[in-house]
Amino acid sequence: MTELGILGTGSYVPDRVVSNDEAGAGAGVDHAWVVGKTAIGARRWAAPGQATSDLAAHAAAAALESAGISAAQLSVIVVATSTPDRPQPPTAAYVQHLLGAADAAAFDVNAVCSSEVFALAAAEGVLARRGGHALVIGADLYSRILNPADRRTVVLFGDGAGAMVLGPGGPGGRIRHLALHTFGELADMIRVPAGGSRLPVDAQVLERGEQYFTMDGRAVRRFVQDRLPPLTKQFLHEAGVVPDDIAHFIPHQANGVMLQAVFEELALPNAAMHLTLADYGNTGAASIPITLDHAARAGLLRRGELILLAGFGGGMAAGFALVQW
Repeated sequence: MTELGILGTGSYVPDRVVSNDEAGAGAGVDHAWVVGKTAIGARRWAAPGQATSDLAAHAAAAALESAGISAAQLSVIVVATSTPDRPQPPTAAYVQHLLGAADAAAFDVNAVCSSEVFALAAAEGVLARRGGHALVIGADLYSRILNPADRRTVVLFGDGAGAMVLGPGGPGGRIRHLALHTFGELADMIRVPAGGSRLPVDAQVLERGEQYFTMDGRAVRRFVQDRLPPLTKQFLHEAGVVPDDIAHFIPHQANGVMLQAVFEELALPNAAMHLTLADYGNTGAASIPITLDHAARAGLLRRGELILLAGFGGGMAAGFALVQW
């Protein structure tokens, strides 16, 4: 198979800026508390009429323009999301229609906040068979499923979308290696309890608030701190590189305080860690492609440099991609 490259990137966040004081009001926390716990300064929340597919289509259009590719040239569209427009059909079908990409197969991938890396692997597999170009979009709209009284979650999340166009060759980043991990025994650490076949939504569910996103924050932090460093070292070894080779580290934008501690543990001496969470919060599957797009458009990525993408989150799951720019 011809080696795939990232031919273009794009991102989109809604217009509405939500301060820490506004986001935390219902949970009884203020700006100082949120910054001290998370390093998040603000986030964007979608307008009432916006859905995940709308955010995804905006980011996709920017990525297509960056790549110089038309929607008609796409073979596949993969939307990485855990906040779809509806349980059915896939959000990717709406995005395909919004873009006018009539020849593209379209489907969703849900590995929660690791979804973008899982979607990259899925797109790579499709292109190995079908050829052409892929559009991989991470998009989440968490503001719809947050409990305003839960300080563990309501202040963390923002809405947004990021996208990458994949194809043969090109001037962008070459995907050198991918690795995916799932730890299903820990699946209940991050979840939306109701709304599926296990627990359909009814009046009692709504009264108990089980339609909202929930997370065991301390357990998640332990998972990231205990699992991410050894998994990262294993990944780099499998990819045939050493920590000194990495020039850029783009993690899932979960919590800035936690990420700083993890980055120090990773011991990547020549790497710059890129963060967008101060302005956008945790944008779920969108966080890695948004941050990559910001770094690319700011001219921070130089040809030949190695970039480590690291996703982690519900499932529990972790996904890694090594990109040579």
